[in-house]
Amino acid sequence: MKIRPLADKVLVQRVEAENKTAGGIVLPDAAKEKPQRGKIVSVGEGKVLDDGTRKKLQVKKGDMVLFTSYAGTEVKIDGKEYLIMDESDIMAVIEK
Repeated sequence: MKIRPLADKVLVQRVEAENKTAGGIVLPDAAKEKPQRGKIVSVGEGKVLDDGTRKKLQVKKGDMVLFTSYAGTEVKIDGKEYLIMDESDIMAVIEK
């Protein structure tokens, strides 16, 4: 199934949480925090401004991003979990 977000929305797939702490302690699933980073899977066309022009998004498909803790709405598509969020919920793009 293919999903195309609307306006300034983006579809993000979270990266997996770390299985152990920096000190080497293995964490059970219940103790893991949901990661606040993910990969952009799909983006909308941008928000329509008052003058009728469309504001282009700053992120693109394939970008690794950091987002706020409670960003977006969780959706399950073909057995995989994704987040649909506003571009404004994204705090930064991770560059390598």
